[in-house]
Amino acid sequence: MMCEEQQQQQVMMRMVELDNNNKKGDERSSGRRFIEDEERLNIVDLSGMSLDSLPKPSLNLTTICKLNLSNNNLQSIPESLTARLLNVVALDVHSNQLKFLPNSIGCLSKLKTLNVSGNLLQSLPKTIENCRSLEELNANFNKLTKLPETIGFELINLKKLAVNSNKLIFLPRSITHLTSLRVLDARLNCLRALPEDLENLINLQILNVSQNFQYLQNLPYSIGLLISLLELDVSYNKITALPDSMGCMKKLQKLSVEGNPLVSPPAEVFEQGLHAVKGYLSEKMNGGHKSPPKKKSWVGKLVKYGTFSGYTLRGTSNGEREGFFISEYRSIDGLASPRHIGMFSPRRLFSPGRYFTR
Repeated sequence: MMCEEQQQQQVMMRMVELDNNNKKGDERSSGRRFIEDEERLNIVDLSGMSLDSLPKPSLNLTTICKLNLSNNNLQSIPESLTARLLNVVALDVHSNQLKFLPNSIGCLSKLKTLNVSGNLLQSLPKTIENCRSLEELNANFNKLTKLPETIGFELINLKKLAVNSNKLIFLPRSITHLTSLRVLDARLNCLRALPEDLENLINLQILNVSQNFQYLQNLPYSIGLLISLLELDVSYNKITALPDSMGCMKKLQKLSVEGNPLVSPPAEVFEQGLHAVKGYLSEKMNGGHKSPPKKKSWVGKLVKYGTFSGYTLRGTSNGEREGFFISEYRSIDGLASPRHIGMFSPRRLFSPGRYFTR
């Protein structure tokens, strides 16, 4: 373990070296710099230096586009430092001892890639929703028990969300609003259920919710409506039946279900491959949605036997619909009068012939 003075010296040496390279315009480092808004931006790599804290930087923080602080012993990141990283597009702090992220991370409006995996985080700050340019969020191997409830409403450009190996019980419902999302990795958690309305994830290609073990027992019907899904891994859960809607997943190329007590589809169907599984579920879905046979109306029988001579039956040629229309209007008083009372006698109603005519 190097002492604090040695750490400071090494950091300062890296900063000074970087600064000198910028001043000299060394072509060898041109691949490590970007031109943005006519300003030269830098990549700063302070990874693997066993840092316990961050020294006061000698470099203007607004000139940094990529900052790598991974594989250190950092327990916190100063709010003031993060707030000045206005041009950072990639921030890597994986494999530290961070218990929380600074709220000022919401100031990073240009941030596209954030890696906070391998820390001690129990939650993410709500201000992360302000990072609206974020495309990839890696929070694997932490102690997360929840994600911000409204995270899906704001991170509209997010393409990859990796939260595996945490302690998540649920994913927020707002996650179904991440319409740009292509990869969702939530394996090795404690998920009890998945959100409904998954069909809104129209660009999702890979979904992994495996190894939630005894917690995850059902999949929502909407999982079968993920029109772009290519790979689905639900292995090692406690799922007994796949939703019939999965028969609609035309683009699905890989399905992993091992380690589940599945009853439907049965094992012999799985032995025939993915095509057979989709066919089984599709047939089951179509069979389960057949309309029950319609009972013939008793009115039709009465008309058939001429009991209601004043009514005309109209329906389809195949007899699927039955209906009747009144050929002329009669008031209730008229029908209930002594003149017509015989029309409602039991003997007349169930007689096969015209027992009574006017």
